[in-house]
Amino acid sequence: MAYEDHALLQVEVEAGVCRATIDNPPVNLLDVPLMLELDRLGREVADDPDVRVLVLRSANPEFFVAHADVSAILAVPREALTEPEPELGFFHAMVDRFRTMPVATVAVVEGIARGGGCELVSSFDIRVAALGRAVFGQPEALVGIIPGGSGTQRLPRLVGRARALEVVLGGADLDAATADRWGLVNRALPPEEVGPFVDALAARIASLPAVVVAEAKASVAAAEPDPVPGLLGEWQSFTRCLADPASTDRMEAFLAQGGQTADVERRPITLADDGGWT
Repeated sequence: MAYEDHALLQVEVEAGVCRATIDNPPVNLLDVPLMLELDRLGREVADDPDVRVLVLRSANPEFFVAHADVSAILAVPREALTEPEPELGFFHAMVDRFRTMPVATVAVVEGIARGGGCELVSSFDIRVAALGRAVFGQPEALVGIIPGGSGTQRLPRLVGRARALEVVLGGADLDAATADRWGLVNRALPPEEVGPFVDALAARIASLPAVVVAEAKASVAAAEPDPVPGLLGEWQSFTRCLADPASTDRMEAFLAQGGQTADVERRPITLADDGGWT
């Protein structure tokens, strides 16, 4: 299968493994162009009978994906926030495809994955993090909204209700060791061990018949409640927050203070210091 040219993703397919690398300087912002490319990548991989596993990583050693583009969120028409959605919107459908496609998906996180980046990672089947480098977080509450791209639905399933609320309402970063202990990632490994482990895992999955990979995913998914109703409800909660003028004020203040620049995005977010998010 021929993959279309991607401007923000480096895509290579070999021996049943699709390796995609995000490259959207300076912070791998999850802006509309990157969302569109990830959506197209997901469709291409899902339709490729020769691919058994997708591995997604970043070309930037500091950032996996900083977060979704706040300026794009501010641009959402407020008149579009009143009616319930009958089906998953674009972002929800894009990330959920990595969960439902008949291909195993592996996210390799060696830098910061906050907001929409954390939601993207959480939608993958398997997550591997680099100790001392990977950072996870859902800091949306600090700018007056909630995670609106699956975070409120993925996190409770992965880490439990109480920890999910700490992540969502506290807004603080989780390091790789904590993410591993809480169950947000499958493994947290020393940086030099991440590549060999992922390569070995991908090779093993790629050696399996396609039907085995697809049916394993489908069968495991059947053991869990359908996330779609919760995702639809999350969007309604997100839009109610977005309709509050205080949310607009906080997001605009974040951008005015240098949000979405490398200097601000690399600052740690702790309970004692918001890292410049408010």
